[in-house]
Amino acid sequence: MEIQKFNPFIMNFRYLPILCLLLFVLTSSKSNAQNGRSSIDFNSNWKFKKSADTANKSVNWLNITLPHTWNDTDMQLGKNFYEGEALYGKEFLFEPQLKNKRIFIRFEGVGQVAELYINNKLIGSHQGSYSAFCFDISHAVILGKKNNFLVKVSNKARRDIIPVNHFLFGIYGGIYRPVSLIITNPINITTTDYASSGIYISQKEVSHTAASISITAKVENTTGQPANIEIKNTVYRQNGSVYYEKASAYKLSTLGRQELTQNFTLNNPILWEGINYPYLYKVITQILQEGKIIDEVIQPLGIRKFEMVAGKGMFLNHKPYPMYGVCRHQDRWQYGNALSNGQHQEDLAIIKEMGTTTLRLAHYQQAEYMYAKSDSLGFMVWAEIPFVNTFTREEAANAKQQLEELIKQNYNHPSIYIWGLHNEVYGKTPADYPAVLTRDLNDLAKRIDPYRYTVAVSGYGEMERPTNLNTDIQGMNRYYGWYESKINDLEKWAKNLKKDYPDDIVILSEYGADGNILQQQEQSTLPENWDYSSPIYPENFETKTHEQQWAIIAKNPYITASYVWNMFDFATPMWNRGSLVARNMKGLVSFDRVLKKDVFYWYKANWSKEPVVYLTERRTIKRKNALTPVTVYSNQGEPSLYLNGKKLNIRSVVKGTAVHYVFENVKLKKGKNKIKTIVKNKDQRYSDELIWELI
Repeated sequence: MEIQKFNPFIMNFRYLPILCLLLFVLTSSKSNAQNGRSSIDFNSNWKFKKSADTANKSVNWLNITLPHTWNDTDMQLGKNFYEGEALYGKEFLFEPQLKNKRIFIRFEGVGQVAELYINNKLIGSHQGSYSAFCFDISHAVILGKKNNFLVKVSNKARRDIIPVNHFLFGIYGGIYRPVSLIITNPINITTTDYASSGIYISQKEVSHTAASISITAKVENTTGQPANIEIKNTVYRQNGSVYYEKASAYKLSTLGRQELTQNFTLNNPILWEGINYPYLYKVITQILQEGKIIDEVIQPLGIRKFEMVAGKGMFLNHKPYPMYGVCRHQDRWQYGNALSNGQHQEDLAIIKEMGTTTLRLAHYQQAEYMYAKSDSLGFMVWAEIPFVNTFTREEAANAKQQLEELIKQNYNHPSIYIWGLHNEVYGKTPADYPAVLTRDLNDLAKRIDPYRYTVAVSGYGEMERPTNLNTDIQGMNRYYGWYESKINDLEKWAKNLKKDYPDDIVILSEYGADGNILQQQEQSTLPENWDYSSPIYPENFETKTHEQQWAIIAKNPYITASYVWNMFDFATPMWNRGSLVARNMKGLVSFDRVLKKDVFYWYKANWSKEPVVYLTERRTIKRKNALTPVTVYSNQGEPSLYLNGKKLNIRSVVKGTAVHYVFENVKLKKGKNKIKTIVKNKDQRYSDELIWELI
C-alpha cells in the first residue's frame, strides 16, 4: 500500500471556506471562551471507497457523512458480505490561532481495525469495533494549511480480536459512530486514558442522609514547566443551583499523567431511583490557573446503592427493585449499525413503553448515547465485551484492552450495575484458557472499578461447568423448548436453583424462541418444543414460549434477574434458519422496528403501568379450527368477549399471570369472524378487535 499516493486534492473534495472553518473552531463549544476546551463535529465531507489501495483507480471514491457502514445491506442478506478493507479520506484546515493548543481526534467506534494517517504519516491504530479511541494529533497537523486525513478500516474477523468470528452477529465495517476533534490547553484533563472522560466518580456509604463521593481527575501538563493549579468540582442540582463545590490547590509537575482526587460528603442527597425517579446531578470538573478556567469536563452523577441478594433479587437504595430485562443488539434493517441518536432514542422509547427496567446491552460496548439516556430514563444496565461463543488463545490482550476501554469510558454512568466478561465461552477444566482469562478479566475489572458486580454467562444450566464461578454473578442462558427439552422445563431448573445454589446469585441472562411474523400457526395446535432446524418458525410458538416462561420466572425469586433474548430481530449473516436468511428472529419487535409482535404486548401487560387490552394471534388470520381459544392480555381487569357483534356468555380462565385471560372453545363460523374484547375499569373503557377467517 502506497500511502504517499493518497492525494485528496485531485478527488474533488468540497472544502468549507476558511472563514467558516475559523468561526466553527471558535464557536463549536458553547462555553469555549470560558473553559479552554472545545469539541468539533468531524463527521461531514468524507470520501470513502472499498479498497485498501489509495492508487486503485478502478474503485471510485464516494461522498459520505459519518456515521457510515459499508455493510448496511449485504451483511443482512447472507454470507456473501464484504469482509475486508476500505478507506476514508478527508481534508481539514487548522487555523494558526490553534498554536500552543493540544489537538485530539476521537473516534467513538470503527469496525473493527482502524489505522489513522495524517499527511501520509501513521498516527496510530486501534483494534476492536465497539469502543472509542483517541489520538493526540497536536504534532501531526500543520496549522494554517489543509491536512489530509486517511483512515484505513477493516472488518475482517481476526483470531486476536474479539469477537473472533461473525457467527453470533456480524462485525459491520466502517466508521459507524461519530468522530470529533477536541481542542484543549497544554494543561488539560486527559482525553487519552483509553478515550475516557478523564474523570472518575466513585460513591460509597450511600443513604438518604449522606453519600461519600470521590472524584479523581487525571491531568496532563505539556507546558514543560511545573504549574500551580486548582481543581474545582461543582455539583449542580437539576434546577441549576449549586449543591456542593470544592476547590483544591496542586502543584502540577511535568512528569506524566497525574491523578488528583477530592473526597467529600453530600448531605441529604436525592437518590437515583431507577425508572421510578432517575434523578441526576451534574458534576463540572474544572482546572483553574490564576483564577482562569483552562479546562472543564462535565459528567453525570446519580447517587445510588445497588445490591443483589441470592434468592431475593435486586435492591436499589435498600428497596426491592424489579428486574424486568431485555437484551439489545445495535443493528437495524438497511442501516446496519450506523445509527443516529434518533434511532437509538426510538429503540429506548420502545423498550421503555414495554415496562422494561433493566437492559443487557449485548454482546459489546454500545453507543455512548445509550448509556447516557439509560441514566436519565432509569434503566439498570448490564454492559459487556464481545468475548463470545469461542476462543482462539490469541485474544487475551485484546479482551483486556476492550474491557478497560468499556469500564473507563463508562465509569460514571449510574445506570450501569454490572460488567459482563464473556458469553458462552467454554473450556474443559477450570485451568483451561477461557477460565484463566475470565479470572484475569475479573481481576482487571475489580482493579479499575471495585464498586460494581462482574458476570460471565454459560449456555448450560448448572454451576459445575469448568468456566463458571469466576465472577461475582453467574449468568445462564436457558432456551427450554427451543434448543432443548420442553418450554415448561424452565420451572424445574428454576426451582432447583434454591436447592442446588442457595448462596449463589444467578441471572437468567437469555431465554426465548424465534418467531417469524410471516409464518403463523394456531397456538393451540403447537407442541411444547420446536425443532429449530425446521424451515418454519411460527410467531405463535415464540408467544407461547414467553407466556409460559415469564409466568415461571415471576414466581421464582432465585432467578434474581432475567433478560429476554432479544428486544429486536437482528442480523446473523452466517445463519440460514426459519426460511429467512441471515436473521435471528427472537426479537419482540421486527428488525425494522415497524411491527411489535404479540409477545411485546405480553410483556407490556405484565410489566408496564400503562393500560393494555390486547387480542393475540392477530396475524394468524386464516384459521383451520372452528373451536378455538381466544387469548386477551389485560392489565385492566377481566375482559368480555364479542363474536360477530354478539357478547359471548362465557368466562375467561386466568393462566400463568394475572393479565393472561383465555376464552376456551369459541366457535367460529365459516368465513370472516370479527373478534372484539372490552374491559371496563372504573370510568374507563378499553377495547381491541381483529378479524379471523375460518377456511
